[in-house]
Amino acid sequence: MTRPFLPSLGSKRSGWAHVFGVVGGVALALLLTTTATAGPIYPQPDPDPFYAAPADLEAHRPGDVLDVRGMPPLPLFPGATVSLVKFRSTDTHGAPIAATTTILTPVGHRPDAPLLSYQHFINSLGTGCAISHTLYNSDLNLTATTPMLNAVLQRGWSVALPDHLGPQFALGAGRLGGQIVLDGIRAVKRLPELAVQHSPAVMAGYSGGGLATAWAAALQPSYATELQLVGAAIGGYPANLVTMAQALGFEPHPAFGLAMATAIGLEREYPDRLPTSAYLNPRGLALRDAMANSCTNNILAIGANGSAREYVTSTSVFDSPEARSVVEENSLDLYAGVPEIPMFEWHSPSDPLIPVDAVNNTDRRWCAAGVQLQTMLVSAPEHLSAAAQGAPAVMQWLDGRVRGEPAPVVC
Repeated sequence: MTRPFLPSLGSKRSGWAHVFGVVGGVALALLLTTTATAGPIYPQPDPDPFYAAPADLEAHRPGDVLDVRGMPPLPLFPGATVSLVKFRSTDTHGAPIAATTTILTPVGHRPDAPLLSYQHFINSLGTGCAISHTLYNSDLNLTATTPMLNAVLQRGWSVALPDHLGPQFALGAGRLGGQIVLDGIRAVKRLPELAVQHSPAVMAGYSGGGLATAWAAALQPSYATELQLVGAAIGGYPANLVTMAQALGFEPHPAFGLAMATAIGLEREYPDRLPTSAYLNPRGLALRDAMANSCTNNILAIGANGSAREYVTSTSVFDSPEARSVVEENSLDLYAGVPEIPMFEWHSPSDPLIPVDAVNNTDRRWCAAGVQLQTMLVSAPEHLSAAAQGAPAVMQWLDGRVRGEPAPVVC
């Protein structure tokens, strides 16, 4: 069993999760510093042909089911039936992509019982790091959410776990993640054998999973207008990558590897507008190559205590409007659209890993726009423990939404 690599981060840091406190700045530092040319590095294709896009992909609608596979039982979720669903989704440029989601169906499932799409945090670059794979390789990074998901299954709900970084593992591309989440719910509801066609559907996620969930909620009114959702819970999510960029310097950082990985991931989704590789020196290119197919723990180990200045050809930043605009486009705080479903948002006010002011600003903007929003502050002093501390309230809130109770509003 591989234990998660958790670098020592001092009193104001906590494990891998602070990536979102550094992602914006490091990404911009890596992306805006020179005029050299180099191409992006993409992940090795998944060797399992199930994940490959079919030749007729363009003929399908977003959310269309492309394939279904029954999977072995999971010790993490005793008694649940496991299905892997491949479906058609869309990248941020409007092109069709194939994506996947894993469905957990509880013992004694009742037709049209509630459906939860849970977006786990994925901070990786390799296809082998998909949730659909890590569920089967004893990844201890999953243990933070296992108790809550088992509680959901015990209620008789089905659970969808989408691979929301997409086939190219575009870490940091929040809009892409939101579209994959929505198409995954569409696909699950189109499969008669899963018996969730008329299920009340909710979404939830924390940190990077919260980012994908928040984007899904905000994009649903324009991207998936027909999709009926009854609520979404988001916690500890990075609402503004620009704010993070402005707060970051060039000093060595224990989890620099994840920030570097996000710069690589953004290049994969925006190779023309955010050409990360073009701004790396030979050491930076070597680090990029070493990370290109790695999962969270290896990325952290490879990049531990690195800094942007070590890997780029100069240290000028914020001088590319095009690159900055990509970061802004993936900052929910700056997105004009708002959710039309009830929302629950929680975080620690002392969380050193996310721009709390940006989360609060997004809450205020949503309230002003009439979003049915309930917020909750937890007392946890850092990032990961805030997820666990908020879980009971999240479950209670989600339970109320699927029962059709009026959503509380605390704007």
